[in-house]
Amino acid sequence: MKKIISVLLCFLMVISLSVTAFAENNALAESLSAKSAVLMEMTSGEILFSKNPDEKLPPASITKIMTLLLVTEALDSEKITLEETVTASKNASSKGGSQIWLKEGEQMTVHELIKATAIASANDACTALGEHIAGGEAEFVAMMNNRAKELGMNNTNFENCSGLDDTAENHYSTARDVAIMSCELMKHERIKEYTTTWMDSLRGGETQLVNTNKLVRFYEGTTGVKTGTTSKAGYCVSASANRNGMELVAVVLGSDNSTERFEDAKKLLNWGFANYTVYQPTVDPSLITDVSVLYGKENVIVPVTKDIKPILIKKGTEDKITQRVDICIDVEAPVEKGQKLGTVYFEADGETLATCPIISENSVERRNWFFVFCALWSSFAKK
Repeated sequence: MKKIISVLLCFLMVISLSVTAFAENNALAESLSAKSAVLMEMTSGEILFSKNPDEKLPPASITKIMTLLLVTEALDSEKITLEETVTASKNASSKGGSQIWLKEGEQMTVHELIKATAIASANDACTALGEHIAGGEAEFVAMMNNRAKELGMNNTNFENCSGLDDTAENHYSTARDVAIMSCELMKHERIKEYTTTWMDSLRGGETQLVNTNKLVRFYEGTTGVKTGTTSKAGYCVSASANRNGMELVAVVLGSDNSTERFEDAKKLLNWGFANYTVYQPTVDPSLITDVSVLYGKENVIVPVTKDIKPILIKKGTEDKITQRVDICIDVEAPVEKGQKLGTVYFEADGETLATCPIISENSVERRNWFFVFCALWSSFAKK
């Protein structure tokens, strides 16, 4: 009877927590004015909150996150350098909307054009960068769509690299997909030099750049990423912030005005930082026992564990995390270096939060007749 009561109490507790979590998420969703929203933890890619995450919507200048990702990857692969010169084409200089008023034939460095794109959301600058990398805007857009597929952005299609949608009828993305590409971009530390800059200038101070992401100035820990606004898309933002080693990205699409998009992003980020934290699991070495080797040239293996990535947990659950080890007693030779010998499980409330493989640090060869003979002869000689 006591066991039955205990099981019922546990069941009721789980139900209670689930209902509470649902109520919290529902209240947060109702407080948002945006059509669609996602809150994602960057390291794990785990979605902490969502509202219509897969609704296809025009992303406006949030499109430039993919542009910046491809530019950054081109820099990392040394296909281009920050110092090299880009010549503005007629196509790039003709872009409207947010711009730095490039003239056809005008030259700027890659560094300057990234500043203009990331800080001021300049359509002419990002087009010039795309053309410089791929040889033309259409070719660069094809690269964008291929990279989106590689990242698993299954509900995204780009028709240009700027996000201008006055003539783009099939240019769309989702809050989930924007969060995915935002996380990928923010893996590159060099981009934060631009996305965290509030004000800068070009042309020797003649052209002023002010970051369109107001959170850079007004929200603690902001690291990026990008805003977007058109009459079709409404007001959008992908906002990332890092506090106490945890980096979150809040994507807001389709707000009615600029104030609401930033307020929604702040609500999402505040909720995430208030309810979650990053925990670094460490294996208790006393739980890892030696493994006997059968028929090996060595009799014992001292197992080792690999490094464990930090895991995302609810705040207040740190003390509930326990370790469970599943390791073999013995293993038959030959044993390969890195061979799996067991697993460490990090658990809380019956849920596995993370696992860590237990492996052999060295290889162990199998005994042969010559080895056995030599061992016996050595033993006999000692006597």
